Amino acid sequence: MTIAVRTRPSLRFRGKSFLALVLAPTVPLRDWLEDLDAVAKNSPGFFNDRPIIADVSALKPSKSELKFFLAALRMRDIRIIGLEGAAAAVLDSDMPAAVTGGRPAGDIDAPDLEAVPLPVASSSQPAPTTALLIEGSVRSGQSIIHTEGDVTILGHVASGAEIVAGGSIHIYGALRGRAIAGCTGSSKARIFCRKFEAELIAVDGLYKTADDLGSKYRGQPIQVSLDGDSIILTTLE
Repeated sequence: MTIAVRTRPSLRFRGKSFLALVLAPTVPLRDWLEDLDAVAKNSPGFFNDRPIIADVSALKPSKSELKFFLAALRMRDIRIIGLEGAAAAVLDSDMPAAVTGGRPAGDIDAPDLEAVPLPVASSSQPAPTTALLIEGSVRSGQSIIHTEGDVTILGHVASGAEIVAGGSIHIYGALRGRAIAGCTGSSKARIFCRKFEAELIAVDGLYKTADDLGSKYRGQPIQVSLDGDSIILTTLE
């Protein structure tokens, strides 16, 4: 009797987590869209090449209102990969798929096809926090995304560059690009820089653009923090 030996590797499923930008429109929608346009104008390319989810919980839109909202985003070249908070009755097949909150996932090894069905992987342990150190400057067009903890930049952050951190951001040089701290929901996160010339700053989802910030703190060593729903800038000297 001949026994066939399987040489192909077992089927493998890999879990991978991506940082998605969540847009959460509020009413009146016209005002929210104007604010969105201001961000796009002050930070060109901010929405390019990144996964974006729309949380429409606050809108509670009808089907026609949701179609209008999605069309308004398409006109601005903002592509939505998923919808959160929309009632099932207002979703159409040509709309982005409904999504719920994401969770970290690890590798899942599938057994041989002839074996038992795949188990469902789950994890109740939070991912450990780590710090990321960049020994140099971040050039224009670069995007540093580290959702597991703080990010420290020993050099400068150029105009057109972006730093996204789950924790705080420490910049030993000039901040001329965008700094987004507390991206996973940390209101205690802060931004520190030696020379403040930012295009955009954000902490725990609240943001200010260069136009909002004015010139009062420009060129100074700055700490950015939250006080309730307000972004607070203070000098370090």
